[in-house]
Amino acid sequence: MDTGEPRAWVSPRTDQVMALLGIWFGVGLMIDAWAHTNLTELETFFTPWHAVFYSGFAVVSGWIIWQVWRNVRAGRQGLAAVPNGYLAGLVAIPAFAAFGFADMMWHTILGIETTINILFSPSHLGLIVTMMLIITTPVRSAWNAPDIGARPSLGRLLPALVGLAFATTLVSLFLSYGDAMQYRPESIVQAFSMLDDSGGPGRGPVGPGADRVAVAMVVTNVVMFSPVLLLVRRWLLPFGSVTVMYAIMVLMPGAQTQFRNVPILLSFVVAGLVSDLLIRWLRPSGERRAAYWAFAGLSAFATWSLYIGVASATGGGLPAVPELWTGAPVIAGLIGLALGALLLPNAVTSEPARPRAADAERA
Repeated sequence: MDTGEPRAWVSPRTDQVMALLGIWFGVGLMIDAWAHTNLTELETFFTPWHAVFYSGFAVVSGWIIWQVWRNVRAGRQGLAAVPNGYLAGLVAIPAFAAFGFADMMWHTILGIETTINILFSPSHLGLIVTMMLIITTPVRSAWNAPDIGARPSLGRLLPALVGLAFATTLVSLFLSYGDAMQYRPESIVQAFSMLDDSGGPGRGPVGPGADRVAVAMVVTNVVMFSPVLLLVRRWLLPFGSVTVMYAIMVLMPGAQTQFRNVPILLSFVVAGLVSDLLIRWLRPSGERRAAYWAFAGLSAFATWSLYIGVASATGGGLPAVPELWTGAPVIAGLIGLALGALLLPNAVTSEPARPRAADAERA
């Protein structure tokens, strides 16, 4: 029976620990993704990388349950014992365990996936959805926390940044077939030079075609940039926020490619720094719609200009087709602008109204 008290907020330190344990959980998945991508002889569910992954789940789950148990010991019962922002993660714990058992049975009966079918396995999709609910707990906790305000410090916002960035890596993992961060500089230059599969006279086979790289740029642009725009609408992000998020986001494609494409990955970290400079210059927010839209377009344009520039500098020179390497960043900027318009069609108050107790309990 619910005792009826308003649900409480956890301390910033509690969210910090949650984010640190979430790193364990997220890195465990990256190690598992590396194994599935690069080891073709996998024959069992019981592997060292699964041990890291599921032990991460155990410690994160234990931390969430401990926060609830502390409130139960203080006399709260029902939803009143669950801290604000922690309910979805709590519900996801038994669901994740159930999908983990289903995954073990799936592998035991049907074998281990090592190709694109791994990204469509129902048990894997269940694991990734419930993991996302768990790992984004610091984001929900910080969203309306009474102490955070509209201009939080980097230290106060860091758990939310880490949680949302790792959640984005989960999306990028299951859209790996459209991940532009996995291509080497040489492959990007050759693709935008429109070399055919034979590589032309005197050449060996080349990588993906221009159409595949272009589509991957669009997919990656949306996946990486949407969470940034979400946070920019809610807060005036402190300097370094986007750099931190992008530095985390490149870890998953880096693990999948064994970090053979480091120049491309570093271009996104630099793009995060450029985005932080744009935030400091433009001060985009929910109230400043024009600045928000300008940031959305310019940040995306700068990110993919750096992508093409670094690929050209380290992959053999500018691509041979100028329409592709000049137009691709422009398209990325237009997509960023469209995302900005979708997320903020009208100016809104930067400081959201405090939720009523009944609304907070349903969150």
